Amino acid sequence: MSTSALPTYDILIYGASSAGIAAGIQACRQKRTVLVLEPSGHIGGLTTGGLGQTDIGNKHVIGGIAREFYQGIRRYYANDDNWRWQHRDAYRDGGQTQTSADEEAMWTFEPKAAMSVIGSMIREAGLEVITQARLNRDCGVTVERQAIRQITLEDGRSYRAKVFIDATYEGDLMAAAGVSFALGREANETYGETLNGVQAEDYNLTLRGVEEIGRERFHAIISAGEDIRPHEQRGCISVNAYNHQLARGIDPYVEPGNAASGLLDGIDSGGPGKPGEGDKRIQAYNIRMTLTDNPDNRVAIERPDNYDALQYELLVRHLSLASHKGFWINSAMPNAKTDTNNGGGFSSDFIGRNYRWCELGYDERNVCYEAHRHYTQGLLWTLANDKRISDEIRHEVARFGLPQDEYNGSGRWSPQLYVREGRRMLGEMVMTQHHCESLELVDDSVGMAAYGLDSHHMQRYLDANGHVRNEGNVQAHVVAPYPISYRALVPRRRELTNLIVPIALSASHIAFGSIRMEPVFMVLGQSAATAACHAIASACDVQAVAYPELERKLLADGQILTAALEAEGTA
Repeated sequence: MSTSALPTYDILIYGASSAGIAAGIQACRQKRTVLVLEPSGHIGGLTTGGLGQTDIGNKHVIGGIAREFYQGIRRYYANDDNWRWQHRDAYRDGGQTQTSADEEAMWTFEPKAAMSVIGSMIREAGLEVITQARLNRDCGVTVERQAIRQITLEDGRSYRAKVFIDATYEGDLMAAAGVSFALGREANETYGETLNGVQAEDYNLTLRGVEEIGRERFHAIISAGEDIRPHEQRGCISVNAYNHQLARGIDPYVEPGNAASGLLDGIDSGGPGKPGEGDKRIQAYNIRMTLTDNPDNRVAIERPDNYDALQYELLVRHLSLASHKGFWINSAMPNAKTDTNNGGGFSSDFIGRNYRWCELGYDERNVCYEAHRHYTQGLLWTLANDKRISDEIRHEVARFGLPQDEYNGSGRWSPQLYVREGRRMLGEMVMTQHHCESLELVDDSVGMAAYGLDSHHMQRYLDANGHVRNEGNVQAHVVAPYPISYRALVPRRRELTNLIVPIALSASHIAFGSIRMEPVFMVLGQSAATAACHAIASACDVQAVAYPELERKLLADGQILTAALEAEGTA
């Protein structure tokens, strides 16, 4: 087929994540021809993939198409027919982002509710979405004069467009097009941060803490054993590798005390590295579990095929020593369902098993996903059945099973792996900890972020006493919502001039830990499409879009670009 005969669009979006769908809807509303290609069979990313307890930080800074989605959720649950397994009045929203009685939006929802609302929005916009459309990541991107001219899929189909948007969690199109990116965590010294790189278990001074407290006073507080909580609440001090930590004193060997028997599964004998130094480790992924304790809708968790009890030996030892018995975060969803996430020292995060995810081919990623699913199923089965675990925990977990009315096409497990972080573009500017702490502000906002600086663990290692510890967790406050720069969404002009990246944007590891929330991705997806439309209309590079015009259009379409509000929630 000649290039002139190829399907050609104004905007081509790779990735039907929540950001990709928001971008596509916005492009349709601007009367542009647009196509969304999704390499898997799943639409909506984590928003429809089990993350129904919305992490935001401050819901008041969520506008535009993102807010329309959450308003659609509210309307969905206003229909009595959608309360099959629980009476509306019996539901209690216990999450971080609670829905007020008089609110027009709703922030907690079942996966099927999210899919229903997103599906309606896609149909109403007339958005074309093609699934199972895998980009040929080896040689499927044709670049001429610093612009993508066409992309080719693994099955040979090719498409052309004026502007491309990479809305994948991994940054696959960006990487295949030759754009520079970071993978892993930078050293603190790279951007003058304090919460990047290896995070051993300790207290750490944030950048705002350096400004407000000073290092000498900080060390005096720690040395004297004074109460640090007021300083933590102001975002001055971070407690690193403290949350979701293993109990102290856990023997690391298959046979306790016998080093010759080998380390237990998942322990990195080469860790942890020097505090603050960079490495290629990636914060852990997991499957966001949708569970139910309603017996009429519950399917029991079965013992996995090829179950290996040794894979969970560390869990058993941890629970036998832990004073705090937490093993998950089980947030209530409507219809007696849950959004169940990692919580505790040994939980659903499959630590250390995702380092190569972005580099893997699609089939290899499917294998990696299945390993995560198998691990998660085995985790639940162990918690409910291993007699060495307390009766209290076993009985609590045994109450739950998989809902028979969710994810029927994927064995009632979410088909979307929680890819918390992938590649991060090295673009026109880099969002850093300084921006998250409002020590630096940008003047070209395309959306607001407000969640705390958050990273999950990245490795298990042996401490100086030869015991097992987790490393990588960071949870630090931000003092207020802060703007995200348009320049962080576009590559360096010398590399590519017609690509916009709303998810794998240009940010340091720790700054991305604050930005990486689904509502924010939707906001940035809409802003990316608006910028693409401006670039097409002005026949200019995406880097040359006039910000005053972009700002006026974003505001007209309901985006919130500034906010003098204190953050409502934290990591």
